[in-house]
Amino acid sequence: MAKISDEMINEINELAHKSKTVGLTEEEKARQHELRQEYLRIFRSGFQQQLKSIKVVDSKGNDVTPQKLKNAKKMN
Repeated sequence: MAKISDEMINEINELAHKSKTVGLTEEEKARQHELRQEYLRIFRSGFQQQLKSIKVVDSKGNDVTPQKLKNAKKMN
């Protein structure tokens, strides 16, 4: 699984700051869009992995994990 690097975060933040202060060139806007999309892809992938590791139980200890989540766990 890919990881969000410090360099990626720094570049996203630098472009955001520059966008708010002096503005971005078309190339920088394209790069900002690329970085944001990659960040979201990595974030969503990690979040899905977290969800797949969850088991839901009720107060009596019965497994009440939604079937959709159980099916997603089986696929991996």
